[in-house]
Amino acid sequence: MAVSVSRDLTVQVLPDVNTVKLSDRQQELCAAVKRGEPKCLGVSQVMLGLMVMSYSIPLHVTELTQVVTLGVPWWSGLMFITAGLVAILLDKQCTLKMLQVCVIVSLVSILLSLVAVIIYAVDIGKNPEGECVGGRTCSDQHFAMKFSNGVKRALLIFTLAQTTISAVLCYLLLRQKRTFGQYASLAQDVTTSSSTLAAPDLN
Repeated sequence: MAVSVSRDLTVQVLPDVNTVKLSDRQQELCAAVKRGEPKCLGVSQVMLGLMVMSYSIPLHVTELTQVVTLGVPWWSGLMFITAGLVAILLDKQCTLKMLQVCVIVSLVSILLSLVAVIIYAVDIGKNPEGECVGGRTCSDQHFAMKFSNGVKRALLIFTLAQTTISAVLCYLLLRQKRTFGQYASLAQDVTTSSSTLAAPDLN
């Protein structure tokens, strides 16, 4: 905190250089994060989560496989929606703490997406469609498995798209965090120093 005293003995408190620098850097961080468009990526994550959950509904009518019994579309879809909502909140509340939360949620989303991709691939491999008898007449189970595997392939593509979006968002946020992370300690120093300063007794 800088103080200037004029000739008529009036005291003027000047803004702290570190506080000004910190606020400038926070504004630069917000501008840099918004250039990465976390809101758009968040909306796309929410849409993918809703699509995964809605596309999985027909799987409950067909043959029950590991994807349905493990509830893969439901927990992966909920994770996609959560990651998208956190990214949308980051666009509104641009702080380093919120950025860290968004990075952690994006990393968890990537991890769960990869687990879901593995489960989809294994499930499709374990439950083949089967061949038609005599090459012409096909059973109802053949068509049910064909439909089920088609839905699972679509869910697999959506999950891969979610993995890509989460990875891109995580990369952009980690780059911004590395650039502006050095000012987190400055923010703590400024708040502690301003809270410990007391007004002098002039009487």
